[in-house]
Amino acid sequence: MYKNRNLIANHIREHAAIYFFMLILFLIGIIFGAIIVNSMNFIQREDLFFYLDRFFGQMMDGTIADSQEVFKSSIFYHLKYLLLLFLLGLSIIGLPVIWVMLFVKGLVVGFSVGFFVNQMGWKGLLFAAASIAPQNLLIIPAYLIAGSLAMIFSLTLLRKLFTRRSQQPILQPFAKYSMSFMTLLLFVAAASLVESFVSKPAMQVVIEWIYQ
Repeated sequence: MYKNRNLIANHIREHAAIYFFMLILFLIGIIFGAIIVNSMNFIQREDLFFYLDRFFGQMMDGTIADSQEVFKSSIFYHLKYLLLLFLLGLSIIGLPVIWVMLFVKGLVVGFSVGFFVNQMGWKGLLFAAASIAPQNLLIIPAYLIAGSLAMIFSLTLLRKLFTRRSQQPILQPFAKYSMSFMTLLLFVAAASLVESFVSKPAMQVVIEWIYQ
């Protein structure tokens, strides 16, 4: 156990710049998402809020998919996202796409929270805390780590391509890369459980409280 912790600590120290870059990229996405909300005109915000209000009505009527269906949909989405990051890490040319995916993830989070707060004030912040925050406490770190690992492996391939060490076997780094993603699958599975059985009921409670 101690050895594993030491290996993880050494890995983070060695690649701290990449993890920091991914974090900054994600935060920039959040900022851009909030800017987009503020740049929308009144009609655009009202149109979007109309669909949100209809979603609230469906939640109160109980016509939204049950928790098991939400779990299946959520975990399938996250598995596809992680698989795409994994495959992009195996390709040098996929590096810019990794950056775009992390940026867009931040943009979506920033836009969602920004829109709720813009339209509903502190009630929107409460709704965002119930519907977005719980699962994202696991999903965001998992995506940041996945994107960083994909970038690290892609750069490893690039170095092997342009250095004399290119004859060194890639099997061991690939095995570590694959095992890391397998571990991240557990995180997103846990996040999907939280989204289905914690966020959804919490969101229903907040919506009923808003419309009472």
